[in-house]
Amino acid sequence: MALKTRITQLLGIEHPIVQGGMMWVGRAELAAAVSNAGGLGILTALTQPTPDDLRREIDRCRAMTDSPFGVNLTILPSVTPPPYAEYRRAIIDSGVTIVETAGHKPQAHVDDFKGHGITVLHKCTAVRHALSAERMGVDIISIDGFECAGHPGEDDIPGLILIPAAADKVKIPMLASGGIGDGRGLAAALALGAEGINMGTRFCATVEAPIHERVKQFIIDNDERATNLIFRKFHNTGRVARNGVSDQVVEISAQADTVFEDIRALVSGAKGRDALETGNLEAGLIWAGQIQGLIHDIPTCADLLARIVDEAETIISGRLASFLQPALVE
Repeated sequence: MALKTRITQLLGIEHPIVQGGMMWVGRAELAAAVSNAGGLGILTALTQPTPDDLRREIDRCRAMTDSPFGVNLTILPSVTPPPYAEYRRAIIDSGVTIVETAGHKPQAHVDDFKGHGITVLHKCTAVRHALSAERMGVDIISIDGFECAGHPGEDDIPGLILIPAAADKVKIPMLASGGIGDGRGLAAALALGAEGINMGTRFCATVEAPIHERVKQFIIDNDERATNLIFRKFHNTGRVARNGVSDQVVEISAQADTVFEDIRALVSGAKGRDALETGNLEAGLIWAGQIQGLIHDIPTCADLLARIVDEAETIISGRLASFLQPALVE
């Protein structure tokens, strides 16, 4: 058997499983491994220091897989924003056919990508944002529940509600994201109205993830309670793994007169990169979701995807089907 949905058809992939963009993690090694395993691997554009570096990373990924892969471009408000238009041009010029967008006011980027025949996935944390992205012309919505790593929005709606709420209104294909890491999550996502899944934290704990082994073991050792919500008072909520740094950020932020400058040094991206690359778990923030509680090993991407699909198929055709019994006729 095989799980075939509008997602697999539109993206040209074997399994309805996408590896979402992740800062410092979404490199060629991981993206190519996911794509070679039948899913969709995604490079993270802003992990690369310049647009030319992104061009080289795209070329490197293309040398490692003949299967489709995408590039993530996340647009965030900033005092000194990166040259988004130049990164966008690097993606287009490199012949990438699938892009994952996320963040603030992506219309100009979406228009340019679509004008060059690129399939656009857009990440959303609310139904209203999903509908806005659909009107914008994106091809696929990735709807992120409150359980997710990264930025879950300010509405605090978990996937069990958010996914079907979005499925009731969104007409284009939809990926479910947040709190998904195994075949049970895939089967549940399909039941709730999605046509595939987008995973981040689960892919961090794989052989090919380009991060330190101590970080991978840290994710395995954590349970579902081992995350912190940060930046809440600044209306930019983020979910990260619980460590000394994120505990300190929460503690400082809880003080009534705190401003962002009081925590800026603790939350710098450079320090988070240091933690991922050196394995120093207290060097900076480590972004991870509540799915940590369901991650128990470090498989290859090929083994992980095969296991997820096999488990989902068994649940759908076996366990769920077994509940259907002929009605008794009196």
